[in-house]
Amino acid sequence: MPNDLPDDRPVLIAGPTASGKSALAMEIAARSNRVIINADAIQVYENWRILTARPSAEDEAALPHRLYGHIPADHAYSVGEWLREVAPLLPEAPVIVGGTGLYFTALTEGLAEIPPVPAAIRAEGDALRTTLGLPAMLDQIDPATLARIDQANPMRVQRAWEVQRATGRPLSAWQDDTPAPILPLEQAVALVLDAPKDWLTPRIERRFDAMLAQGALDEARANLPHWDPSLPSAKAIGAPELIAHLRGEMDLPAAREAATIATRQFAKRQRTWFRARMKAWTPVQVSG
Repeated sequence: MPNDLPDDRPVLIAGPTASGKSALAMEIAARSNRVIINADAIQVYENWRILTARPSAEDEAALPHRLYGHIPADHAYSVGEWLREVAPLLPEAPVIVGGTGLYFTALTEGLAEIPPVPAAIRAEGDALRTTLGLPAMLDQIDPATLARIDQANPMRVQRAWEVQRATGRPLSAWQDDTPAPILPLEQAVALVLDAPKDWLTPRIERRFDAMLAQGALDEARANLPHWDPSLPSAKAIGAPELIAHLRGEMDLPAAREAATIATRQFAKRQRTWFRARMKAWTPVQVSG
C-alpha cells in the first residue's frame, strides 16, 4: 500500500469475505490516525460478533471503530439508515471497510429515495419466494431492473419485486431518479480487494474453524431461544447451520461443511458485484 494516501480523502476498502479487509483497514487507520467505519450489513447487529468477523474488543480498543454491533437483532437496518449515520463522519476522512457492495454504491453513486414497502406486501413477497421461488418473481420484474440486479440473490430479487408491487413503478425507474451521492467517487480513495478463488477458499475454511475455536457455537446458543430465520440478523453466514446443529438437525462436521459452502457462495456473489459495479475502483491484488 502507498504511504502517501491523501489525508483529506476517505479511504474505501471493499472486498469479499475473508480477504483481509479489516487488517488492511487497521493498518491504514493506524498509520494516518483515522476512524474505521463499518460497511457490512450484518456486522451492524449486536447479537453476532464472532460469526460475522466483527473487530475484536482488542481491535476496537486499539483504534476507534464506528457502526459495529450497534443495531438490535430484530431491526431491519437499511442502506438509507447507514448513509445517514455515515454522513456526519465523512469530514474525518475515515477508513470505510466492508463487503456490502450496495452500501458503497449508495455512498458514491447516490441512493434512490424509494417509499417504504408496506408489511403486507413484504409478507406477500415472502410467501411468493418460498412457495414458487425466484422464477415467479423474476417473471414480474421489468427487463431494465433485471439487468441491474443479481438474479441469483433472493433478497435482491424480492426487493425489486416488492418495490414494483408497492409503488407500481420499476426499481430501475426509481434508481434513474437517484439524487447526487454524499461522497462522489473522485473525492475518495477507493480500493477493492481482488482475491482469487483458489487463495480465498482455504482462508474461508480456516476462518470458520477459528470462529468455532473462539466460541461461535456458544454465540449461536445464546441466539437460540429467540431464533427467527426471518430476522435480518439471521442472515449471518453460518448462523442457520449452527442453529440447526444445536437443534439436533445435523452434526457439527456437517454444519461446518454447510457453513463454509455458504460462505464460498457468498464470496462468489460479492466478487460478481465488485466486477460489475466497481470497475472505476483501484484493484488491490491479495495472495500469499
